[in-house]
Amino acid sequence: MSSSSSPSVTTDAETLKRNRILSSKLYFDIPIFKLPLIYSPDYDISFLGIEKLHPFDSSKWGRICQFLSSEGFLDKNCIVEPLEASKEDLLVVHSESYLKSLQSSPNVSIIIEVPPVALFPNCLVQRKVLYPFRKQVGGTILAAKLAKERGWAINVGGGFHHCSADEGGGFCAYADISLCIHYAFVQLNISRVMIIDLDAHQGNGHEKDFSSDSRVYILDMFNPGIYPRDYEARRFIDQKVEVVSGTTTNEYLKKLDEALEVAGHTFDPELVIYNAGTDILEGDPLGMLKISPDGIAARDEKTFRFARSRNIPIVMLTSGGYMKSSARVIANSVENLSRKGLINMGRSPVKI
Repeated sequence: MSSSSSPSVTTDAETLKRNRILSSKLYFDIPIFKLPLIYSPDYDISFLGIEKLHPFDSSKWGRICQFLSSEGFLDKNCIVEPLEASKEDLLVVHSESYLKSLQSSPNVSIIIEVPPVALFPNCLVQRKVLYPFRKQVGGTILAAKLAKERGWAINVGGGFHHCSADEGGGFCAYADISLCIHYAFVQLNISRVMIIDLDAHQGNGHEKDFSSDSRVYILDMFNPGIYPRDYEARRFIDQKVEVVSGTTTNEYLKKLDEALEVAGHTFDPELVIYNAGTDILEGDPLGMLKISPDGIAARDEKTFRFARSRNIPIVMLTSGGYMKSSARVIANSVENLSRKGLINMGRSPVKI
């Protein structure tokens, strides 16, 4: 292909992407009595017990909602259920070749780090593993629309920050963060997005996807000594904050305060995507940090206050967390956000 034809090819690709976004059914109107809290029972993965071979708690999402409901913070009738992201929806970011690779059970087993999955028919893997992921992708994409309308939204799932357009890994098969942002660019007329990634692991997927896109500012606070150790992707982080194994709550929160102050002076976003992994929790076998449950609530409160005090819509994704207690910790943090007036678990939007 000659270089002279490249602009035309690029324009055609952008037009196709835009048309896919505009024709998607993932954005739909939500009744006012519904909360900007997104979840579906289809999020939870149950696959003949094989899901227990991975340290991730694949029933975490449902248990978060159960905790919130049982304690009177959440009326289950007010939860928003998203649609499944279709192939056309996924092609906004993913390549045909990558999506085709997911039709191989061995490939999926590598991405989700559960080797026995390689032995199962792909139709079963699609239904039991990839379908729940695609529902969560739909939730992340929809969350941006809800956040723009209500000021905040929480997808009780998503945050697959290791997946990029052409490569999955680390239990992340679809790039929901990248997809969410591209949909917001087109559907919400947004041109500046900040990703605040506070999962213990580096968010190498979205970093690669937005490596040359000045519309996206990435603050990534992660443990550099654990997976994925993606040194190439680290070059694309706008604000890199390293927290080494053993970092304690006070030290962590001090670094976060400093990071948010810098971010607030450096970039003026119209949307914040907050990847709120709880694998920073003390005792987490993969995160290797020592943050208390109250420290996680304080972290979430600081991040929400950063966005809400500036009237910036914020989307929260639950991302990683490899202890059974993670669901309880997340539910407690959401309750704290409600008590502090940073979110409204009632029927009307909160104004900070």
